[in-house]
Amino acid sequence: MAFNEYYIPGATAVGIAYKDGVVLGAERRITFGNYVLSKAGKKVFKVTDNVGAVCAGMVSDMQNLVREVSVYAKLRELETKHALKPNSVAKLMSVLMFEQRYAPLLTQVILGGLGPKPVVYVLDPLGSVIPDQYASVGTGAEMASGVIEASYTPNATLKEAKELLISSIKAAIQRDAMSGNGIDILIIDRTGMTEESINL
Repeated sequence: MAFNEYYIPGATAVGIAYKDGVVLGAERRITFGNYVLSKAGKKVFKVTDNVGAVCAGMVSDMQNLVREVSVYAKLRELETKHALKPNSVAKLMSVLMFEQRYAPLLTQVILGGLGPKPVVYVLDPLGSVIPDQYASVGTGAEMASGVIEASYTPNATLKEAKELLISSIKAAIQRDAMSGNGIDILIIDRTGMTEESINL
């Protein structure tokens, strides 16, 4: 059996920066072609104490990437005695992904956290870093983006941002066969990180 784009896992992952923080979310289905490998896959990750990430693609690649970034970030924080800012974590992840460019990690990443203001970053498999106020990646990204763009405002409250994230992922689940089986959410604000799960 040839390994081609048909067998690259699909997903829907979303990140939204709101007035006081960032909310990240992804659905739980993991597929390989037309086969559902898992209905409880976790695509939401804590990277540092103030930065989180969600992914679409090969979850194993993302797990290893997050582990490596977390170790380097912790070492840097021990050296400087300061928490790494989200832009520094995004740059670190970018460098590690670019180093693998000849055998790329098959994952798209949305990384989010609190610097001077809430921000999300989109990283492709080669390590490009694009800062934004909201983003979606994966096979359901087009459906999710349409929902977000229709209602997004930078001054949104946590409740509004979370509802928008859930609505966007639900819209993707309705039309993307590779997305489904619930939503995992990571909320990052000045008080820390909170994880939530929604069963669909």
